[in-house]
Amino acid sequence: MWGHIVNTIKLTPKLYKMNISPIKSEKNYRAALKKLEHLFDAKKGTPEGDELEILSILIEKYEDDQIKIDFPDPIEAIKFRMEQMGYTQSDLVGCIGYKSRVSEILHKKRKLNLDMIRALSKKLNISTEVLVQQY
Repeated sequence: MWGHIVNTIKLTPKLYKMNISPIKSEKNYRAALKKLEHLFDAKKGTPEGDELEILSILIEKYEDDQIKIDFPDPIEAIKFRMEQMGYTQSDLVGCIGYKSRVSEILHKKRKLNLDMIRALSKKLNISTEVLVQQY
């Protein structure tokens, strides 16, 4: 027979109760954000990590449904992108036309046309959805 005794340890899993429900109001949303902040450093694959993942999905769904973010003004988007890329008005001559036309566009004295929108979208990597907005 066996010359030694084998000890067995019975492990019982610690129960973790998630208290999650759909986010239906601003109050629920703020509470969910607070809970998310508390769980933020949870390790993946742990019950806390699972709760973090589910809570993130619920928050994202609420934000997509309830929080609308309008597109920026097209001209302001162009100016912002130009600044990011270190461009001057001269850099847009090929997209818009003569330097005077670029100035008219950037000072909102002339509207963008479809060809300009396409060229600016390609050069500045700005969505055409932004550039077609009224201004």
